[in-house]
Amino acid sequence: MSRDARRREVWTVDLGIAAKVRPCSLLTDFPEDDELELVTVLPHTTSLRGHRWELSIPKPYLKEGAFHFQQIQSVSVARLVRKFGSVTESEWALIQEKLRSLFSL
Repeated sequence: MSRDARRREVWTVDLGIAAKVRPCSLLTDFPEDDELELVTVLPHTTSLRGHRWELSIPKPYLKEGAFHFQQIQSVSVARLVRKFGSVTESEWALIQEKLRSLFSL
């Protein structure tokens, strides 16, 4: 775990027994000292269903798949395992667009 974890980064995250350890894009920065030690993550899946809440962002360190917006969750920073890389500004814009649609913002 790194106190330098920032939104847009892709980390391996332990999502629990059923959800396994999988890559996730961080939607929030590492919390401040006076906040709960949680980050909100967007999990990546290789089990595609072909619906509107999947967003494929090919990266050399990710298997073929998509980020799954119906699986967004907050997890303890202790569950951050390893940083893979980051999404680009243009990819982050696509994620933000999908978030606006999901939450009707």
